[in-house]
Amino acid sequence: MSEREVYNPPAVWTWNKDNGGQFAAINRPVAGPTHDAELNVGDHPLQLYSLATPNGVKVTIMLEELLEAGHSGAEYDAWFIDIGEGDQFSSGFVEINPNSKIPAMVDYSGESPIRLFESGSILLYLADKFAALLPTDTTARAEALNWLFWQMGSGPYLGGGFGHFYAYAPAKMEYPIDRFTMEVKRQLSVLDKRLADHDYLAGAEYSIADIAIWPWYGALVLDDMYSASEFLQVHEYTNVQRWAQTLANRPAVIRGRRVNKTWGDAGDQLRERHSAKDFDGAD
Repeated sequence: MSEREVYNPPAVWTWNKDNGGQFAAINRPVAGPTHDAELNVGDHPLQLYSLATPNGVKVTIMLEELLEAGHSGAEYDAWFIDIGEGDQFSSGFVEINPNSKIPAMVDYSGESPIRLFESGSILLYLADKFAALLPTDTTARAEALNWLFWQMGSGPYLGGGFGHFYAYAPAKMEYPIDRFTMEVKRQLSVLDKRLADHDYLAGAEYSIADIAIWPWYGALVLDDMYSASEFLQVHEYTNVQRWAQTLANRPAVIRGRRVNKTWGDAGDQLRERHSAKDFDGAD
């Protein structure tokens, strides 16, 4: 079908598994497990099941920041979830996250395990648990949460919208690319205006708002996502560029973005993380 052909939706939609496009094989219109498989459990109180996509990187950066700040209770095992192979549909994973998306985590530090899913929820839980990376002042905390939830609401337009149609769809289509490009550039403008007068999204303090937004929008303007920097003219957003590079230089960010990564330069990969020593040697 050419992009100018009119699509008339059928009276009843049916699932066509051969609709093409990268990642099409891992999507389906029903929830629940497809197979029985238990998840591994390591020695640390926090067990993370993830992949180094932007949403996964949020959590590994957060954990590495907590460890960098001396919170030893944030030690964690990071288990690799291969979404291409359907690991997220195992019975063990679905028990933690019924939505079958990474990241998912279990906190075993208390009397009974606590399951955690949705990256924003995990960041907020960890910030509260360790009283870190979230302002305690009521006004400043509210501002940080404003931006945290801004990312949760805006991110799908960047990833599932622009990213899908620009980079992964089986054919390039003008209307959706134009539609989502306009929205992504508007979002970058929102961030750029905010960062014109503030070092970080919540204000003067680095927080979970930055940790949530950087793996998506920071990576985008640093040309580490979708190879779209020229198309989007990301150099226009000078304040976002400054902020993105500042965060990219943080040791915890450098470590966190490596965890559960199995692509790109070999030196940037760490399939699983079970100890800080894992960063020093081969995976």
